[in-house]
Amino acid sequence: MSFTRQLSEMSASELNDAIDDTNFPQAHILSRGRNNSVCSTSSTSGTSSLADRPQPQTEQSTAIAGTPVEEVAPASTLVPVSGNQRPRLILKTNGSSPDSDGHEKCTFHHDLELDHKPPTREALLPDMARSYRLLLGGLGENPDRQGLIKTPERAAKAMLYFTKGYDQSLEDVLNGAVFDEDHDEMVVVKDIEMFSMCEHHLVPFYGKVSIGYLPCNKILGLSKLARIVEIFARRLQVQERLTKQIAVAVTQAVQPAGVAVVVEGVHMCMVMRGVQKINSKTVTSTMLGVFRDDPKTREEFLNLVNSK
Repeated sequence: MSFTRQLSEMSASELNDAIDDTNFPQAHILSRGRNNSVCSTSSTSGTSSLADRPQPQTEQSTAIAGTPVEEVAPASTLVPVSGNQRPRLILKTNGSSPDSDGHEKCTFHHDLELDHKPPTREALLPDMARSYRLLLGGLGENPDRQGLIKTPERAAKAMLYFTKGYDQSLEDVLNGAVFDEDHDEMVVVKDIEMFSMCEHHLVPFYGKVSIGYLPCNKILGLSKLARIVEIFARRLQVQERLTKQIAVAVTQAVQPAGVAVVVEGVHMCMVMRGVQKINSKTVTSTMLGVFRDDPKTREEFLNLVNSK
């Protein structure tokens, strides 16, 4: 089973488990400067190391120099390390597979947010167009008048485009653009435009996404970060889940020492209905690995994101 399906099937609670705090060094345990949290290349093993990095101690696991990190129950863990090497952030699976529920040949069964999908998205158009036609009639409109004759079909095609992320897989988007590189400094791509659909009201929310990660001998093609945003934004979403899904996807792609994602969005469900607060913005963030446990690394990222 591909890691894209593993990620796509995670509910909000499962995503929370996947980045469970017990699997990361805690800020109150570790207190160190930025210079002590960089990777170094090992030409033989391909692993990354951290000079003088103490290992975290939690109820689930205890790691000391020369001892591998114990495997713990939540859906994420740190790869085993030796000496003073810095562990890379990876996700575990619970052993379940979407192929075990009768959809072995269903190419559209990428995400449990939809119970079942037909072989092609175009097959959805007739039913969706009929639904939009009923909606127009329910509003008191005449679906047969000149301006609305083709509206149901146009609206159906638009909705398929707005939700095209259900079709996209992380493997296809990455397209092999993961490269071995001896680089251990922060990589940040900021102000990536984002358009999504609120799953509560089916109205848009939009804004910008900033992503940072600390590589451990692997870097990602820069445009792929923007494409990862598209995969998860082009779905029915809530901003909180979108932020986590982007962070987990980057983690899956390059297993960095840490990932940080900040999303700033304007929600039309707050602007054109309800409280109608046109100047309000919603900011969400997800910090994984060293971005969570090291305040100086987190501060550096936030300074870069907020700089003009």
